[in-house]
Amino acid sequence: MELKYGSVSYTLDLPPERLAGVIQPAVPDPADTVEEIICSALDACRPAVSLFKPGEKTVIVTSDITRYTGSEVYLPLLVERLNNQGILDDDIEILIALGIHRSQTPHEHEKILGPLYGRIRVKDHDCDDSAELVSVGRTSNGIDVRINRTAVKADHLILTGAIGFHYFAGFSGGRKSVLPGIASRQACLSSHFAVLNPGQGSGKNQHAVTGNLENNPVHQAMAEACALAAPDFILNTVLAPDKRIIAAFAGHWHEAHEAGCRYYRRHFSYPLQETCDLVVVSCGGFPKDINLIQAHKSMEYAAQALTDGGVMILLAECRDGFGNSTFFSWFRHQQLDQFEAALREYYEINGQTAYSILQKTRRFNIILVSGFPVQQVIEMGMRPASSLDQALQIADRLLPADWKALIMPEGGSVLPVMQ
Repeated sequence: MELKYGSVSYTLDLPPERLAGVIQPAVPDPADTVEEIICSALDACRPAVSLFKPGEKTVIVTSDITRYTGSEVYLPLLVERLNNQGILDDDIEILIALGIHRSQTPHEHEKILGPLYGRIRVKDHDCDDSAELVSVGRTSNGIDVRINRTAVKADHLILTGAIGFHYFAGFSGGRKSVLPGIASRQACLSSHFAVLNPGQGSGKNQHAVTGNLENNPVHQAMAEACALAAPDFILNTVLAPDKRIIAAFAGHWHEAHEAGCRYYRRHFSYPLQETCDLVVVSCGGFPKDINLIQAHKSMEYAAQALTDGGVMILLAECRDGFGNSTFFSWFRHQQLDQFEAALREYYEINGQTAYSILQKTRRFNIILVSGFPVQQVIEMGMRPASSLDQALQIADRLLPADWKALIMPEGGSVLPVMQ
């Protein structure tokens, strides 16, 4: 079996008696073309689009380059619908939902917009530009929802993106285009802070987990913010691990998103009867393992299949390092209670991810095959390995004599779920 690592692959050849299974998503193979999938979804938005009038300003929110959505395919089809309704190119603007991410380069804008680049105006959201942020109200947990002025002033707001699992918001897509997508830094941090229960030492909310929206406080904050922004409709895609668009959902921001989440859960969950002593997981190669923050998704999903005290081998090249300049500094906190206290005092989204990694290293033995220096891997609570073969040798010393393994070739694309 070939497991991707960066731009290369490792071959894993386990004896049959050691292999408990291969965890892969049940990806459907749609009969329709990608264009037919998008157009069929957009048909559900005809009543909303019919209300658009010539001369009205329309803002389309879409994801940045780190969240591939198929935008270069669906944005032209969406703009064509608007043009047919009498909305001119000059009255359309595409707003990149950066959240707290960096600005995009012209080349990245071109990749996001595809054939629309140079034809439709494009603008990056800036979460720190107070002059370009407008308050649209407060959530029930007190978050001041300040979002991009361009979106607020528009006559029509359309949200686009992709639906997938999210390790504490439940799912990506839908309402996340508003918060954190086009919100202030403070609103972004406050919504993510909801992952922690109220009260020092009370830990993470049990409902703020992958694949769950019910009673999820992070999802609730994001949904309330989206309602305040009042988008006309959304268009969200579902992607196969190879980035093919296999489904699309459009319509009311809440209903269409939930329909997409149900679809994603059905096709990208893997039923498990029991956990295993060893899980070997690949992120799926570059760019899915471009940095450790991105690779954490695969680590999170693989942990669902691992017995307490078991061994995880994570293949994640991380050619761009951690993914944020402050990420590694959080590991100065080596005790979980101290880490949690530090997060409550000064919350950072990257700190939350680092905290999640440390939680796993205290529960499992994690062997990381990556490009990181040995000492950095050790400081993060993991065991360093330079290759899959070396990782297997280390694992063998930690495993019981009768160990069995589960393999995850696309760790960030499938969620093991205990039956």
